[in-house]
Amino acid sequence: MTNLDDLESLLRDDTPFIDTRSPVEFAKGSLPTAINLPLMTDDEREAVGTCYKEHGQDAAVRLGHDLVSGDRKAQRVMAWQMFASQHPDGALFCFRGGTRSEIAQRWLRDAGTEYPRIKGGYKEIRRWLIESTDQLIEQAPLLLLGGPTGAAKTRILNEGDGGEPIPGSVDLEGLANHRGSAFGRRVTEQPTQISFELALGVLLLKHQHAGYQRLILEDEGRLIGRCALPLSLQAARQDADWVQLDASVDARVEHSYENYILQNLEDLKSENATRGFDHFATGLLDSLERIQKRLGGQRYAELKANMRSALVAHERGKPEGHKAWIRELLIGYYDPMYEHQMNNRARPPVFRGTESEVTEYLLEAGTTSSTD
Repeated sequence: MTNLDDLESLLRDDTPFIDTRSPVEFAKGSLPTAINLPLMTDDEREAVGTCYKEHGQDAAVRLGHDLVSGDRKAQRVMAWQMFASQHPDGALFCFRGGTRSEIAQRWLRDAGTEYPRIKGGYKEIRRWLIESTDQLIEQAPLLLLGGPTGAAKTRILNEGDGGEPIPGSVDLEGLANHRGSAFGRRVTEQPTQISFELALGVLLLKHQHAGYQRLILEDEGRLIGRCALPLSLQAARQDADWVQLDASVDARVEHSYENYILQNLEDLKSENATRGFDHFATGLLDSLERIQKRLGGQRYAELKANMRSALVAHERGKPEGHKAWIRELLIGYYDPMYEHQMNNRARPPVFRGTESEVTEYLLEAGTTSSTD
């Protein structure tokens, strides 16, 4: 039976994977191209684990075969076969590349399907990707895009090349499924920390393979929502070259209004047309409450009152009232924070300009191959 160990090629080429670990293990994090088709359910795995502790490995293996037998076994093998037929270039893995993936591979072979498994399993994949990520961040010349909240940094990185991403850029907020501020929560949940790190590692492999001159990222803080940047990236950004994006307050208010108000409400209504506005309003008020201590009591109370008034008007068909509290929040809260952060940077920006000027600069910085 075939075991694969060329992790770089497998991950870089978006190989489809069967993750045979239990659902609770999978939920903690897995690869972007993995689907969970477990050998055992959570309850079955728990029973086998208890048996192993009390009676040893042989008894646990026997119990596992008893629990997953007959129609239950046939259904799981059928699911693996269907995946294998749809993805003949794929592979399977378990936690350590041991018993569970070996059993799945053997049962598939007995059913007439040869399918490879990953040597070392999930544990080795994660170890290798963490090490690879740290090495790539250390080696790649880093260029950060900075600018005040609402300056449309993410839009530039994702759409700056004629509607396509700036070459050499990686969208950290997209990977984290979060817009990066207290109000940045999206309709769908963020990935787990492990899934975020694994997805970033895969994208960095692709970035290196493409031969870009620089790794271009939005200048993020330590956290994007609940997803933390790798420690190596947190350290590297301190001394990295960076570009300053300038934007007027009016432009930033408009951008924030379009994304955090109009687009967010549209997304919520697409998920729940009946309760979408209620979820939207609750989300805004909860986001404001999360920064209550930093705002101070009086400012928080004023912003909350203005936000409630805007929500009442919005529900009556007049959403533009949100722009008043957005402006107040940008000028009175986010701008002082950003100025403090910039004053603590180790070096001045290598370039600064408007959206069009910064876009042109980043396009030139990102398109030159390191082999040119």
